[in-house]
Amino acid sequence: MENTDKRPFGFRDKLGYMFGDFGNDFTFIFASTFLMVFYTKVLGIEASMVGVLFLVARCVDAFTDIGMGRIADASGENPKGRFKVWILRMCGPVAISSFLMYQSSLADASMGVKVTYMFVTYLLWGSVFYTSINIPYGSMASVISEKSKDRQSLSVYRSLGSTFAAVAISVIAPLFIYRLDSKGNQVVVGEMFTLVSGIFSVLAVLCYLLCYFLVTERVSVGKKAAKAARTSVAKTLLQVFSNRALLAVILISILTLCATIMSQSISTFLFADYFKNTKALSVNNFLGLPAALILAVVSGKLVERFGRKELTAAGCIVAAAIFFLVYFLKLTNVWAYIVLSFIAGVGGMYLFNMTIWAMITDVIDDQEVQTMQRDDGTIYGVYSFARKVGQALAGGLGGFALSAIGYDSLAAAQTDPVRWGIYSLSTLFPAVIYTAVALVFLVLYPLSKKRVEENTKELQRRRA
Repeated sequence: MENTDKRPFGFRDKLGYMFGDFGNDFTFIFASTFLMVFYTKVLGIEASMVGVLFLVARCVDAFTDIGMGRIADASGENPKGRFKVWILRMCGPVAISSFLMYQSSLADASMGVKVTYMFVTYLLWGSVFYTSINIPYGSMASVISEKSKDRQSLSVYRSLGSTFAAVAISVIAPLFIYRLDSKGNQVVVGEMFTLVSGIFSVLAVLCYLLCYFLVTERVSVGKKAAKAARTSVAKTLLQVFSNRALLAVILISILTLCATIMSQSISTFLFADYFKNTKALSVNNFLGLPAALILAVVSGKLVERFGRKELTAAGCIVAAAIFFLVYFLKLTNVWAYIVLSFIAGVGGMYLFNMTIWAMITDVIDDQEVQTMQRDDGTIYGVYSFARKVGQALAGGLGGFALSAIGYDSLAAAQTDPVRWGIYSLSTLFPAVIYTAVALVFLVLYPLSKKRVEENTKELQRRRA
């Protein structure tokens, strides 16, 4: 039941929730985009070994993500907020562990020391501390307000927070971590990685604190619900993993993250080694901001008219068609590539980001309709694990793919076959993935506009 004694839901909550994902992504997007570059070009670790790291970490996440979801569901009432208290507790450890991953002073250490350090610091950051703050943050949307309209606005503002962080990181970071050598090649400055990561860690803490102080939790789950969450773990997990909508969203998320994060990882190599223009990389990354702002304005109306499933599937089809076109055109003009990939991104990645968090709410509602039990933290924990699997596959595939095409991390310039291989990874791969995502939406994902409306009416009837 929602507590009416607390201040009404409003812009303050939406702004605070936006800052929460801003804080998350100061470490997450920086790692997704540049961690592979740091490990290979600064520490000199083989890309295939980095891929092994990501795969091992996701095995650990299978336990920590779902486990944190159960802890969040079973947490007792707290005057500071059942979920948001974790943001205050864990913002420091997340920031510190992120900074420790980018220590360029280890470049001259033995390979055994560097690999060991890489595994320890990455697992601490991603599998332990980031999980302990991200799962409660994602689950918190369900207790800020019980109204569907409010939760949809939180989804949009969360996506905006992620976009603002992505722009800040991908536009600013390349300006500092790269420089031109005497032959005009882009080379990495290892010391700047350490400095930039430290600045981003401080900013992450500030954003987390703004989230904590601006957001208010209003919905109380009650003692009986908390007790049920502590005593029905096996039953709950069985119900969650038998939900067709959740399984489809998991598959969609893994595929979409493979396309998105691999593109982000390879884009650094694409602009540096294929187009040889990292300034254009900053321009390309900046375009995510206007794309997100436009979709933030129109996506709600489009979803209301067409439905989240139908709209997002259509966007994926558009993205796939454009990426296929760019692949066959074999573009050498960096600006033509930027324009076409921007249009593809609007239909694919950016539209998906605007709708996915509301889709998770649809899945939670569908689970409650089927089972008479609401498990926000557990479902979000399962979904978060799926996202990390997608990240691992993208990072792992990126490392293995770079090795397969013969990428030489120590070479100042790559050969023409390697450069074309990088271009193919940046275009053909997302084209195939977005085609698969559209098919999953149309064939497997059951929550059409009609069914979502029926679920909403059924839950309103039960709660009345």
